[in-house]
Amino acid sequence: MKLSHITSILEDFAPLSLQESYDNAGLVTGHKEMDISEALLCIDITESVINEAIQKGCNLIISHHPLIFKGLKKINGSNYIERCVIKAIKNDIAIYCAHTNIDSVLNGVSHKMGDKLNLINTRILSPNKDNLKKLICYCPKEHSEKVRNAIFKAGAGSIGNYDNCSFNINGEGTFKANLKANPFVGEKEKIHTESETRIEVLLPNHISNKVISAMKEAHPYEEVAFDIINTEINDTTTGFGLIGELEEEINTNDFLNLIKETFNCEAIRHSPLINTTIKTVALCGGSGSFLINNAINSKADIFITGDIKYHDYFTTEDKIILADIGHYESEQFTKDIFYELVTKKIPTFAVRFSEVNTNPINYI
Repeated sequence: MKLSHITSILEDFAPLSLQESYDNAGLVTGHKEMDISEALLCIDITESVINEAIQKGCNLIISHHPLIFKGLKKINGSNYIERCVIKAIKNDIAIYCAHTNIDSVLNGVSHKMGDKLNLINTRILSPNKDNLKKLICYCPKEHSEKVRNAIFKAGAGSIGNYDNCSFNINGEGTFKANLKANPFVGEKEKIHTESETRIEVLLPNHISNKVISAMKEAHPYEEVAFDIINTEINDTTTGFGLIGELEEEINTNDFLNLIKETFNCEAIRHSPLINTTIKTVALCGGSGSFLINNAINSKADIFITGDIKYHDYFTTEDKIILADIGHYESEQFTKDIFYELVTKKIPTFAVRFSEVNTNPINYI
């Protein structure tokens, strides 16, 4: 199995363009033409994980957290990152990481947390405000259906729970082909008027190139007229966090115990229990304290995440319960996402879960 086939599956689900500026998602070691025999799935990459991959014969490691965040000026084994890189390269092991890009997609890390708690009516807590664009193109009226379907097939035209969404206006277009042109309709050096359809669709920015290529391939014209316009519409398919509801209200203490059991928490740090019952739940995998106000404004009863700072607890002013279950605990099921993505597309490919507990935090 070529590595490029596996990485394309991961990136179709969580495009690298969605990662935050500080992040380093993607292929860290190895090259895309490598033949991959087995993959090992983990949350963090440590020397123990590299050794596990060697022992199990896995020449690909898929991790949530990137091994390298900052540039390496030297690789001499002076720290665990350098030693992991050296050992991976020596043993011809590819390393691929999907971090904030898989945090910010529909059915990503936070959604997996919601699935574990059986939340219903879920939606992204903080939708991406800069990701939706509008594509406008013009084509001969009789070719509009073909072009429109190609655009839809490439992923454009989805709005919330609806797809194949477009707006169409019929009108007349004019052009004059010069002597070097090869016009689909009309004659060279003569002004031509054509009945055309203006097609408008919304699309996420990260698939713009794919949609434009599909549009051009389906379009009969030699030169295609189109525009890509920024919008201020929230993209409900990308963003951070999740909010949803429990099927039935549950006692607050019982819900905290459910969280503890579901995420195998040694302890939960929480703010005062201002509610006796829980119905609406907001959550975010990893360090999600930047979404506390979003959770409050969304009228959630509780916000579950990791790495909540001391002073964050004061900012709630008894408007919501904060529950810090730990960074690792909140993201541990990311391995399940990797497994489902790869095995769904390549059912016969060998994928293993790492048995190494990389959580660096211990309790007494």
